[in-house]
Amino acid sequence: MNRSITEQVAIIKHGSQELLVEKELKSMLITGRPLRIKAGFDPTAPDLHLGHAVLLNKLRQLQDMGHHILFLIGDFTGMIGDPTGKNATRPPLTRQQVAENAASYTSQVFKILKQAQTEVVFNSAWMDKLNAADLIKLAATHTVARMLERDDFDKRYRGNQAIAIHEFLYPLIQGYDSVALKADIELGGTDQKFNLLMGRELQKHFGQTPQCILTMPLLEGLDGINKMSKSLNNYIGITENPKEIFGKLMSVSDDLMWRYIELLSFESINIIQQWKQEVKEGRNPRDIKVIFAQEIVTRFHDKNEAATALIDFETRFKRGALPDNMPEITIHAEDNGILLIQLLKQTGLTASTSEALRMIKQGGVKLNSEKVEDKAIKIACGETVILQVGKRKFAKISIIQ
Repeated sequence: MNRSITEQVAIIKHGSQELLVEKELKSMLITGRPLRIKAGFDPTAPDLHLGHAVLLNKLRQLQDMGHHILFLIGDFTGMIGDPTGKNATRPPLTRQQVAENAASYTSQVFKILKQAQTEVVFNSAWMDKLNAADLIKLAATHTVARMLERDDFDKRYRGNQAIAIHEFLYPLIQGYDSVALKADIELGGTDQKFNLLMGRELQKHFGQTPQCILTMPLLEGLDGINKMSKSLNNYIGITENPKEIFGKLMSVSDDLMWRYIELLSFESINIIQQWKQEVKEGRNPRDIKVIFAQEIVTRFHDKNEAATALIDFETRFKRGALPDNMPEITIHAEDNGILLIQLLKQTGLTASTSEALRMIKQGGVKLNSEKVEDKAIKIACGETVILQVGKRKFAKISIIQ
């Protein structure tokens, strides 16, 4: 590393939410040795999306700076279930489910990280060796009162919602992972701060130098409100079809676009500031979205796929053409047909009839290329129609009795 310590710290902090403790990090960097950088992933949802990429991009940046990445798959903690942000006890996964999901993770993560410079570790390697007495000793390092300082535990306790004893073990085991790995820095989302601090405390307890903590922002999903999540269907998966990734990114609002660019683009700060100035002076934000969408598709697929995705997008949306691969669905209905809002739900174009009503109200539903304004429309048996919801969902639907 030829950069000064100050420059290195600035790079590490860029795009992060919080660094604890900067003075300690500088002391580590002064030694010149590659730092051991830990980030843990529970294999409960094996499909990586752009929300995960925020943290993975930072790991790649640290990797490029010469540091050693410890990609920790929590196959042991995955059987407990991370209670972070949950208002109910999460059912644990079986060992087989965890193994299958872990394999999916490792096949995806190297789209971002360098495989040759990444050490993939499983916390079952050391947790399986601990006996009952060891776990009791680990549990004895913290009190129930300390655990209830966690926001989600506190809310559930005050709301008279169940908290299982095993859930208290999760932050303890995540913290112990840092001890087992002798981590210098641990990365996590802002919602993981309690668990990350637990690693510092346990390292001190076991006589190790406490790890520094780098929290990363949580990326909002396509709805612009909630954290990107597969369960909320507001995500962009890194292994999705290039055209789907491109289309989803183009659907992001002009305001949210900048958030995505700042957290995910590899363009320099100067270039991004230049884009902002150009938009301020009248450039269409759509131009910037196209550049960004092509960058992301190229990263997770290739340049040719990005070019094809742009052509497809322009054809479908700018010129109003329908997609070639539109799904064809047959729906059974009563003699008198089926209400449009029910049809939207049954075909999966909307998650519920209430969402269908909302999309109609917002002007986001088209029937045979015509915008729907009447929520009481009924489709008769024997008809075949083309429905469109938003910019990207299409279906050719045949109604039969």
